[in-house]
Amino acid sequence: MAHPVRAWTFTNGYPSTLRLSTIPIPQENDVQPTHMLVKIAACALNPVDIQIMNLPHFSLPTLNGEKTTVMDFAGTVVAGGGAQFSKGDKVFGMAFASYAPAGGALAEYAHFPLATTVAVKKPRAWPVDKAAAISLVWLTAKACVEAVAPWVEATASKRVAVLGGSSATGMYITMLVKRRGWKVVATSSARNRGFVVDELKADAHVDYTSEHVRTAVGKFEPDAVVDCVGGTECIGLPSSKRYVTIVGDKTGRTMMGGPATYYDMMHPVHAAAQWVRWAKGKYGLGESYDVVILDQKSEWLEEAKETLSPEDIYIDSVYEFEDAKQAFERLNTGRAKGKVVIRIGERSST
Repeated sequence: MAHPVRAWTFTNGYPSTLRLSTIPIPQENDVQPTHMLVKIAACALNPVDIQIMNLPHFSLPTLNGEKTTVMDFAGTVVAGGGAQFSKGDKVFGMAFASYAPAGGALAEYAHFPLATTVAVKKPRAWPVDKAAAISLVWLTAKACVEAVAPWVEATASKRVAVLGGSSATGMYITMLVKRRGWKVVATSSARNRGFVVDELKADAHVDYTSEHVRTAVGKFEPDAVVDCVGGTECIGLPSSKRYVTIVGDKTGRTMMGGPATYYDMMHPVHAAAQWVRWAKGKYGLGESYDVVILDQKSEWLEEAKETLSPEDIYIDSVYEFEDAKQAFERLNTGRAKGKVVIRIGERSST
């Protein structure tokens, strides 16, 4: 038997079909060991949440036409969890099948399949809003750094360019590479220069609103480029041996990026160009190029617990559950510095 809980759902398209509704979740005794029922305390928004809402309607499973949303979460295990978790454990992580019925974190309770969810126990010192805000961006940042590391470590200069250094993912890439002892040039707007240079300790800054980005970044002579904003402006710099992007060529915020653009017929020219660049790098005919996505590694989330203090986790703003639409509007401005968090079951410390 199922019982109803409140959740934000969509049918087809953001923002027109996003609404507060009711979904059924299983009773505690009905939760299988391969799943985990979590009382959500807070969740954090990512651009991919909007992009998933804009996928074709037929491409996602539904419950009476409704799909749940939001990947990043923090909360308390109510039932299930396999051998990894017990009832009462405070956890954080992300749900790859957030669109599945009762599988999205923007709800009072979520029913996560363990096979498509990565989660770990929350440190006692981390407030729930901080814990909810880290999983997707940290896992993505780690994947980017690991993807360029062999090329950067092989050089004496160890220089990296981070395009979008103040973005939710770019800030953790900058933080990680600085902790490896590499030098960083980061791009952002002028208003975020102090954050990028003073707090994240970037060695150089490029204001994309007033400088020619390719020229300014090229002067830094990076050994690798990590792109968090999209476009083609810094592909093929003379000094760069490795270029990775989490976006691809596209620059629109509401359409899916990442490796899907290799195959997505909505971007046939971009997809073809990316394949050519990838092949050139693979066969030694130019800069090594790849579009990367995060890895579902719980050990990387465990590393985040050991590496980050609460002060290292940046939050732009916190909204109440009923104000989810305003939270999405803030995210969609592209001006959030850190994560947009929605408080659900517990009061936030922020």
